[in-house]
Amino acid sequence: MARAGIASRRSAEELITEGRVFVNGSPVTELGTRADAAVDKIEVDGNLISSKGPRVYILLYKPTATISAVTDPEGRAVVVDLIKGVKQRIFPVGRLDYDAEGVLLLTNDGELTNRLIHPRSRIAKVYLVKVKGKPDQNDIRRLAEGVYLDDGRTLPARARFVKAAFENSWIELTVTEGRNHLVKRMCQKIGHPVAKIRRTEFAGIKVGSLKPGEFRVLTKAEVEGLKALKETAIKARARGGRPPAKGRSKK
Repeated sequence: MARAGIASRRSAEELITEGRVFVNGSPVTELGTRADAAVDKIEVDGNLISSKGPRVYILLYKPTATISAVTDPEGRAVVVDLIKGVKQRIFPVGRLDYDAEGVLLLTNDGELTNRLIHPRSRIAKVYLVKVKGKPDQNDIRRLAEGVYLDDGRTLPARARFVKAAFENSWIELTVTEGRNHLVKRMCQKIGHPVAKIRRTEFAGIKVGSLKPGEFRVLTKAEVEGLKALKETAIKARARGGRPPAKGRSKK
């Protein structure tokens, strides 16, 4: 289903465990079941899927109070509702917290999505974060070197103080991990809880002049840049090493 562009690998597994996937009329009950969309009849929620069709790559400025998903069981607004005029079924590349805003990619390219969100890919994500209080140089150093969280120490990051704002401050944080609520937990750990969070860049793709709720189609150069990052990550894993912490799309 990932290759067909119907869902990311993680989302596809959820669809299977929920009993929503059928192959040749029979429900799929085991993860890892193989099927060929060119030969087999694959249905999700009663809809026939195909491996054919153009790939679509979208940059959305995700507003707050939206879920980074295709559907939400609680009926909350989801990011795909903001993408008007796109006929293909698309899904978000990874997640951005409900109360966070900023760069979010959406596509129907499941293979690229899986590569970009794989933990070993180490794709750089840049956040502009408003925190309570004023972090000092030691706090910034701790963020950069790594802090200990419940699920382990964070990888080295880039951190810098941007400016003070009354009783709060703005910092910029670049991380290469995809743990849940990572930025919030890192800031909480140094004693400066997050008041607002905005992702300004993902895998070299910047928010630019987009406003909350606006989107645009990625340029050919940007898509090629993302695919180049994917290939770099694959080669690095094959060598047993790590890919670069940050890559930029061609301009």
